[in-house]
Amino acid sequence: MSNDSNNKQSHHVNFSPKPPVKWAGGKAQLLSQFEPLFPNNFELYLEPFLGGGAVFFHLLPKKAVLIDNNEELVNLFQVIRDNLAELLKSLGEHKNTPEYFYEIRAADVNKLTRVERASRFLYLNKTAYNGLYRVNRKNQFNVPFGYYKNPRIKDDFNLNQVKEALKGAEIICGDFTLALEYVKDNTYVNENTFVKDNTFVYLDPPYNPLSETSKFTGYTSKGFDSDAQKRLASLFYELDKKGCWVMLSNSDTPLIHDLYQGYIIDKVYARRAVNCKAEKRGPIAELVIRNYD
Repeated sequence: MSNDSNNKQSHHVNFSPKPPVKWAGGKAQLLSQFEPLFPNNFELYLEPFLGGGAVFFHLLPKKAVLIDNNEELVNLFQVIRDNLAELLKSLGEHKNTPEYFYEIRAADVNKLTRVERASRFLYLNKTAYNGLYRVNRKNQFNVPFGYYKNPRIKDDFNLNQVKEALKGAEIICGDFTLALEYVKDNTYVNENTFVKDNTFVYLDPPYNPLSETSKFTGYTSKGFDSDAQKRLASLFYELDKKGCWVMLSNSDTPLIHDLYQGYIIDKVYARRAVNCKAEKRGPIAELVIRNYD
């Protein structure tokens, strides 16, 4: 099933926004494998684990609700949508030196304006080692300086495209279960017919670790353990019962197979570079789980 072009916004052929941040587990490299798996003709797009937003920027839905529990990430997307001119001005003032990097990294975000926070977040994302976003238990960003020669801290062209893509999006900071608030129940017509809620929900949580040593859930200080995976499976069931098209990405582990028994499970292959050992950065099988064919 191929994605219908009616889902996309009507733009000039050069309109092709890219995720404004580098994000561990981002889906840009998997879009060609995802393309046959997306549903057709949905009216509302819901993404409760926004991250870099690669799937959103690929589909370009006219109406979307984007949710993430990372306050700094959500603030960045909101500022790009609502106050890009000030953000671009601030981004132009940053320096690519280790001394400046650690000064900005140590800043108290509670004393910054929303634009300053967004600027800091994007600067750190572009200049920190490996593009990682990781925080400690005190919710403090703790990735070292990346020593890149010419990081693209201020990408005017792409950020303007991102702003345009976000025009019809509601951007919310909160738990993934907030998605339920935007979903309607099936509408009963007769004993043989229900009208489905024409909503597509894409779920891209922190993955269930393949092993204890492969665990990486440092996007926020709260982490994402097996109990959170079970809560997410419960959300998947609820969304399914309400008639949404639901698609979920996760790792190929016994827990995930067990939680989603009875649903359609496909495998895709991604190259992941989070592992510190180069020989373990090859293609890794991941699961795509759907409640629709």
